[in-house]
Amino acid sequence: MTFRPLTDGYAVAPQITPEDLAALRAAGFTTIIDNRPDGEIPAALHAAGMRRAAEAEGFTFVENPVVGGAITLENVHRQREAIDAATGPVLAYCASGNRSSVVWALANAGRMPTDDLIALPARHGYQLEGFRREIDRLAQQGT
Repeated sequence: MTFRPLTDGYAVAPQITPEDLAALRAAGFTTIIDNRPDGEIPAALHAAGMRRAAEAEGFTFVENPVVGGAITLENVHRQREAIDAATGPVLAYCASGNRSSVVWALANAGRMPTDDLIALPARHGYQLEGFRREIDRLAQQGT
């Protein structure tokens, strides 16, 4: 299991499994955000089972399924709320980490410079330049 830190308090990863949880705990994560819709994955990795396994390991687990190409304001607000409520580092996962990077950038619009919100994920190969206008719009709205 590989995770990619965007900041000291937030990292993204491809799909995790219950077997990854001990390593994530050892790495210091306290909150896990599932950005992957159940319809994309085998039943063994659906959110309900991942929640049980994560909570049994002491994690806060947040379901925020993000459909690729259809991120909603509700997704953005839920991601922001989960990040703000976290008592330590957050790991968000999806299929590759890309959607978790995008929703993080949108959730942090206005909190960090847009250039940073695009550049930090780019260090790991996530290309968010196409979201610049949306990040700037959310920053201006204070959303």
